[in-house]
Amino acid sequence: MAIGMMSGTSMDGVDAALVETDGKDIFGLGPFQTIPYAPAFRARLEPLMGQPPNVRDRDVERDLTLYHAEAVHRLLTNTGLQSHEIDIVGFHGQTVFHDPANAVTCQIGDGPLLASETGIDVVSDFRSADVAAGGEGAPFAPLFHVAMAQSLERPLAILNMGGIANVTWISPDGGTIAFDTGPANAMVDDWIRARTGLNFDEDGILARQGKVNEIALAALMNNPYFDLPAPKSLDRDAFQMKLVADLSTEDGAATLLAFTAASIARARDLLPAPPLRWLVTGGGRHNPALMAAVRRQLAAPLEPVEAVGWNGDALEAQAFAYLAVRSIYGLPLSYPQTTGVRQPMPGGVFHSANAGCIG
Repeated sequence: MAIGMMSGTSMDGVDAALVETDGKDIFGLGPFQTIPYAPAFRARLEPLMGQPPNVRDRDVERDLTLYHAEAVHRLLTNTGLQSHEIDIVGFHGQTVFHDPANAVTCQIGDGPLLASETGIDVVSDFRSADVAAGGEGAPFAPLFHVAMAQSLERPLAILNMGGIANVTWISPDGGTIAFDTGPANAMVDDWIRARTGLNFDEDGILARQGKVNEIALAALMNNPYFDLPAPKSLDRDAFQMKLVADLSTEDGAATLLAFTAASIARARDLLPAPPLRWLVTGGGRHNPALMAAVRRQLAAPLEPVEAVGWNGDALEAQAFAYLAVRSIYGLPLSYPQTTGVRQPMPGGVFHSANAGCIG
């Protein structure tokens, strides 16, 4: 049994989920736990976003790790499980810098400390081996999506609208391609926070009150990223907010929401065949204005993953539980068609709970 953990680009907290798997098949999905970050901690974490790996704040990294340890403890308490009943923890950490073109990706988090605090072996640093071998290092959930979708009709697209949006396309024979499509929640969340002090535009209320600025939208869509072939990936701050800087709060929110929808529609053109349906995971599926905009752009069946019995809030954490088990068995975590890596690539760094805390 494995616990997977995720702290995404939205920086809203830690997700932890239980998965029963051998790294190939999924035998059961257990409970799920979320611990939100306190506003004061988030204020300390945000300045690290976009900073290269040589800029580290060890106190923030330690506190981030302790949040993850608390999520494990709460999950164990809520399930009545003991630490010795868990084989591995998949610890994604917090992505603060992602530049695969220069073979750099950085997820902060102290794997040895988490192993020491939980008494459970940990796998961390999932993406570095892929990037070092020429891959994009993202997206990393497609293998889990394929395992989850074995009984579903295909071709199928699984769209993750977190901070950045990405898509996994699964062929009828189980083959896949995957790539980041563009922004999802990160840009509009940053916009709303800067303009109102709120963390996000709940239900897209402000965006619904605004009007899309077509000139700004066209400028945003003129980014060369959208002309690149898949696989490809993005840093959280890849797009310039200055293109909407002169707009009202409402018009800016409407334009950024439209940008997400338009970039997903552009991504559809890179898929080998039209999906029979789109299943949506990530926080963006909770935003009815965003879901409506994407549905209009795609003109195709689009539903939250709950329509097939999945938990969209848990899915990424579950994916890293699955990948942690694959890591300890030496199985590939990424493939040429998911990240562009030259060959199927194992990865992850193992930390033994018996080694104690290093440093």
